[in-house]
Amino acid sequence: MFRYLDINSYLHKVGFAFRALQSPSFRLFFYGQTVSLLGTFIQNLALGWLIYRLTDSPFLLGVVGFTGQIPSLVLTPFAGVFADRLNRRKVLVVTQTISMVMALLLTFLVFSGRIAIWHIIAISVVNGMSLAFDTPFRHAFLLEMVGGKDLLQNAIALNSTLINSARFIGPTLGGFLIAWLGEGYCFLINGISFLAVIASLLSMKVVPLNRGRHRGSVVRDLLEGFRYSFNFKPIRYLLYFVVVMGFFGLPFQVFLPVFAKDILQGNSQMLGYLTGSMGAGALMGAFYLASRKGMCSIPRVILFTSVTAGVGLVAFSLSTNPMLSVVLVFFTGFGMIAQFAAVNTLIQHIVDEDKRGRVVALYGMSFMGITPIGSLLLGGIAPWVGVPFTLVGAGLCCLLATFTFAKRVPIIQKEVCQ
Repeated sequence: MFRYLDINSYLHKVGFAFRALQSPSFRLFFYGQTVSLLGTFIQNLALGWLIYRLTDSPFLLGVVGFTGQIPSLVLTPFAGVFADRLNRRKVLVVTQTISMVMALLLTFLVFSGRIAIWHIIAISVVNGMSLAFDTPFRHAFLLEMVGGKDLLQNAIALNSTLINSARFIGPTLGGFLIAWLGEGYCFLINGISFLAVIASLLSMKVVPLNRGRHRGSVVRDLLEGFRYSFNFKPIRYLLYFVVVMGFFGLPFQVFLPVFAKDILQGNSQMLGYLTGSMGAGALMGAFYLASRKGMCSIPRVILFTSVTAGVGLVAFSLSTNPMLSVVLVFFTGFGMIAQFAAVNTLIQHIVDEDKRGRVVALYGMSFMGITPIGSLLLGGIAPWVGVPFTLVGAGLCCLLATFTFAKRVPIIQKEVCQ
């Protein structure tokens, strides 16, 4: 009898963690993204391997990471203004279509034998421009899909869970696909996979929440979003924190090919194991967040996961044992992704609805736009001091930021728990 009750309790917790799937529109998006994101992470792994195979340069890995994300720093704040004005679903169809075309172009260049590093950089820039608009529109669109704030927290966590499920499975598949078929087929798979999410967006029926709003000056609305975000202390502290973590923490991902090939003496499959383990940790972190009740404990969750990420990054950077590195990158991924998902959850919970697009755009810019600058800086430092010691320093900076953020937690909790 007790065993039966324990099983029922477990099943209830699992069901609670997936409660946002009650929404038909979010369910469509979730299934479409499942297919599309697998292709995305297969391509990401193949692209990193292709760059390092063609150039043997950690610096160029950083350069491509920079060019792929730097458009977010410039364009995302303006995209946030339009996310409070335009039909979010229609814009997402456009951004996903652009990314699909870029993946198919990359496929053609590889299969035709014409691929060069400048092609990769140019495609990364276009993808980055598309992503700069996709991110704030997608985050703001979550509320329209689920239909109310009671499911929003879970939808954000499930979206992160989905991304990190793909981050876990996609690179593992990608490592085998590169060894078996080559990078070109990885890019082809990604291009085709976009059809699933485009079809889901076209099929869903949602009521736009921003209809008829904000028809004045774009610059005025942009400045209003900045003033609101930085005058409201809880949002300001959260944005400052993700800026630092995005600058020093997230760039470690672009150096995984260096660890796989030069430090751990592996091949593309080792890169797949590392990236897959990081994705598994991130998936665990996102699921952990999805299963939590209420908002009051989320600031403490941010502290716990941030410490885990910083310590994990330092330890991973110093490891030369393949098995130990796979374990350590798991904890790094757990902390990194859970903290960003938790910050996103808090921001979307406390933001005013008429400024949602602009504020989530600043959230996206705070790590997407800042991370490429960190990638470029760390890529420039790495040839002088070595990749491991470069990332040790980055991990220590993450820990310092966490201890500074801890002093702001009571102010944030006061706003969230009232």
